[in-house]
Amino acid sequence: MPRTINAAGLALIQQWEGKRLNAYKDPVGIWTIGYGHTDAAGPPRVTPGFAITEEDATAILRRDLGQYEAAVRQAVTVEITDNQFAALVSFCFNVGPANFRKSTLLKKLNAGDPASVPRELMKWNKAGGKALPGLTNRRAAEAGLWAKGAFVASNYVEPAPKPRATGSTEGKGTATASVGVLGTAASDAAQQLAPLTEVSTVLKYAFVALTVIGIGVALYGVWKRSRSDVGLA
Repeated sequence: MPRTINAAGLALIQQWEGKRLNAYKDPVGIWTIGYGHTDAAGPPRVTPGFAITEEDATAILRRDLGQYEAAVRQAVTVEITDNQFAALVSFCFNVGPANFRKSTLLKKLNAGDPASVPRELMKWNKAGGKALPGLTNRRAAEAGLWAKGAFVASNYVEPAPKPRATGSTEGKGTATASVGVLGTAASDAAQQLAPLTEVSTVLKYAFVALTVIGIGVALYGVWKRSRSDVGLA
């Protein structure tokens, strides 16, 4: 079954087109009824005094949208969501299939730049070269529907590169781990040698004493040799 506009898109168009259940002439004198339906869209034919119900107005709108849905289906060559499809149908319905097909919006979308669509939509807010509040608001509503449920960047920003290490961290990690292990081992050794503190002290003094005796003996030997050299021995 061909893709058609969803409920959100239909409601958007109904809101911005406005509803008239009795035939009237638009600003350029064309007989109109319902949600902007004219004879150019096909049946029913609009004549003076023609009246319809709300259900009729919705049914006529859905039928009128068929050609715009087909235009979007044929022109868009990339995957888009249902809300995005609906936003484009609303836009196409408002500006016409010809303008939609030649728009920069469509070119950028098909080139893989869906984030540019809201910005491109907002460019179509003028009539006679003058920006109109009604068109500006409608484009904003379409842009909001396009973005609903999908990420759209307000401004493209280059992703920051991931920081790269200036040297190998493997050795640093190993060295750090080794220091930790040695620190733990030293602490354990200190605890194990604590009971030997008194013995160590005795040995230290004994070593000092032996050293002093050794130095004394050496000096005595030097003194003896010096006396022998001068004939005093």
